[in-house]
Amino acid sequence: MVAQKASETSKPPKAATKSGRPRRARDSLSREIIVAAAEAVVERDGLDRLTFQAIGEELDAHPTSIYRHFRDKDELLLALIDTLRARSYSGAMVATDDWMADLRAQAHLIHDHYLRYPEFALQMALRRPTDFMSMEFSIGALRRGGYGPEQAALYARALGQLIRSATSIQAALTVLPADVQEADDLTWQMDYRRLDLDAYPNIAWVGGNLPGIRDPRAWETALDLLLESIERHAPASS
Repeated sequence: MVAQKASETSKPPKAATKSGRPRRARDSLSREIIVAAAEAVVERDGLDRLTFQAIGEELDAHPTSIYRHFRDKDELLLALIDTLRARSYSGAMVATDDWMADLRAQAHLIHDHYLRYPEFALQMALRRPTDFMSMEFSIGALRRGGYGPEQAALYARALGQLIRSATSIQAALTVLPADVQEADDLTWQMDYRRLDLDAYPNIAWVGGNLPGIRDPRAWETALDLLLESIERHAPASS
């Protein structure tokens, strides 16, 4: 009995993490747990700091254990984007009897999603299964508006590109530190005021009416103009 206790006490301790806690067992990880940890790392430290080493420290696990679930960082990042999209879109895109209202609601849904997760604005442009669902919804709305296959496909693509490109710019700016954003706003205003009036008479004419780069009215106006054009040319409206 004494010998047994002696052998137990002589066992080497499990390797500890920087937190001082024992490392998590390899078989206790799952794709869902790793994706959640990756999201936590990005929210706290930014996308540039997302590494398997950082995720391992977040989970008190050895970084190599993550390779059992994800081939590389790119595969993990795509899984994280799918998770975020599903969180924003799941059950939200529901067709109604107002196809124009559906397109507008979809535009705002995607816009809000990008601004909710601005760190991933560039990566979210990648085509994923959740994006196919969005395209299916757009084409379905345009089809109910009377558009044929060629125009429905073109307008759905145009609408999607407008939403994502405009929102990506907004999202990228929101990631900047607050002091950088304030300095950018000030520079934007001062540079326009210092322009040569003879060289830029039209800018001088609008004066202080020119919206700032983050002014939400610019996004809303661009969306209104495109949707109004789509509705005006729709066979169903005719």
